[in-house]
Amino acid sequence: MNATKPLVLVVDDEPQIRRLLTITLESRGYAVLAAVTGQEGIVLAAQHRPDLIILDLGLPDLTGQEVLRRIREWTQTPVVILSVFDDEAGKVAALDAGADDYVTKPFNTDELLARVRTALRHAARGKAEQPVFTAGDLVVDLAARRVTRKGQTVKLTATEYALLRLFIQHAGKVLTHHHILEEVWGKNHVEHTHYLRVYLTRLREKLEEDPAKPKLLQTEASIGYRLAVAG
Repeated sequence: MNATKPLVLVVDDEPQIRRLLTITLESRGYAVLAAVTGQEGIVLAAQHRPDLIILDLGLPDLTGQEVLRRIREWTQTPVVILSVFDDEAGKVAALDAGADDYVTKPFNTDELLARVRTALRHAARGKAEQPVFTAGDLVVDLAARRVTRKGQTVKLTATEYALLRLFIQHAGKVLTHHHILEEVWGKNHVEHTHYLRVYLTRLREKLEEDPAKPKLLQTEASIGYRLAVAG
């Protein structure tokens, strides 16, 4: 992150959206760069190395997925996607291509700011490589492979632990069904979403205060799941 203000690059061809995001972000202490096209966004990202990128999927020259793919060739800068409301396929493709999160249009500015803060914290945590994850009364020592809740050891199967570890490595980030299945079960099982439902149910029963109303392992409808972190 910059020594003074975190720098956010906004890539969106709608003038009203660029203006709204610039005013909102600057009022919260961020510096802002804006690009109208995907190609301009790629150039500005390379020249200025922003701390975070807000990327619209519908650009006049390149698709958002193409911009993301090209950016991911050389940087892991957090990317928050802006998507039209019904474009679930676009969201999934962008998340699988390496986006950190998405916000639908029209969006609530407070929600967007929370997503930005979470993505920046996740990036900072990844650099620091913290071996212990804490969320409420849940503590996971990744080095010792030890999981406790309210001070009591939680016994997880190897698959349950692998699933939890994947969520922790991407805390706050939406993970698609496809990505989770490929990472935990392998490429031959990416269509076996029933595996995921079964194991998420088991994890919630062991980790959530109320498994029927999960606050930690949250469902992103038709997309995947997110390990919630404080906004």
